[in-house]
Amino acid sequence: MRSAWRRAPDPGGRVDGSTRNRRDGSTRRLLYGSVRGRADGSPRSRTGGRFGGRTDAAARVRRREAAVRAAFLAPAAAFLLLFLGRPLLDNITTSLRDSTAATLLGGTAPFTGPDNHVRLLASEEFRQAAATTVLYTAGSLAAQFTVGLALALFFQRRFPLGRTVRSLMLLPWLMPLVATGTVWRWMLDTDDGVVNGALRALHAVPSGVPWLTGTHEALWSVILVNTWVGIPFNTALLYAGLQAIPPQVHEAARVDGAGPVRLFRSVTWPLLRPTAGVVLVLGAVYTLRAPDVVLALTGGGPAGATRTLAALAHEQAYVRFDFGRAAATGNVLVLVSLGLALLHLRAVRRARTP
Repeated sequence: MRSAWRRAPDPGGRVDGSTRNRRDGSTRRLLYGSVRGRADGSPRSRTGGRFGGRTDAAARVRRREAAVRAAFLAPAAAFLLLFLGRPLLDNITTSLRDSTAATLLGGTAPFTGPDNHVRLLASEEFRQAAATTVLYTAGSLAAQFTVGLALALFFQRRFPLGRTVRSLMLLPWLMPLVATGTVWRWMLDTDDGVVNGALRALHAVPSGVPWLTGTHEALWSVILVNTWVGIPFNTALLYAGLQAIPPQVHEAARVDGAGPVRLFRSVTWPLLRPTAGVVLVLGAVYTLRAPDVVLALTGGGPAGATRTLAALAHEQAYVRFDFGRAAATGNVLVLVSLGLALLHLRAVRRARTP
């Protein structure tokens, strides 16, 4: 009776020493047996085998998920390699050879190394085109972003036909750039243009303004047209960024007494900054690489006043047939665009780091 009473659990749920020792010993044998079986290669215990089966199943699941991810990424990777990687490689190869119309027709394009890049960087036309590109890109981005942000803030308000007006705003961006440039070239014509006709009717100017033929006016005219083309793109992305900001944040700031200026500076702009960075980087890359507006309006003239690097590369390739020099100019544009993208990614990563 006494030994039986000792083995029985007490009201608090405790057991006697012998029962606890047997349980602890069994636990140690299970644990040590599992570890020993895995470490020295001996047969695993029943518990170790069950855990090993679970580990193998989890590994198979991870391998299956990795294979699924690779299968989804493969088409995009193949597309980038085929339509981006291969042309980029061909451009680099062309820039390292004396590739002209004569050498291509003769089948001999001698290797010249970095000679095309050295001559390009040392030329006066490159320095002039680089300065024009900086002014053209900075002026276009500043105007596009400012007007686009103002329109995005305006479209946040509800008013009749608001959705219709937002849809019509995309038309300048959706139109082909060649068609846009042709229409604006007719509107800005010195003699028969609508703009000069309206200014003369208002007695604002005594004669037609050479919007596209003057060395000082041509660059500002090209910036104006490029701004008109890029405003819908900036408005759409910035409006999407504003819509992503929770309205409770603005309501809390208004309750705290923040006015419109303080609300935008302290609440809206910090939350909109990542979207603004994306808009500026995409706009800069697009403005750098697209010569369509310049070619449609002025062709790079007059006297090279509107010749950007992209327009210079087009002239070198399709007017002078100096494909090696044009490829070198394209490499410069690629490096500048890549640098802008890396700076943006670094700024975003630094902003996310606490």
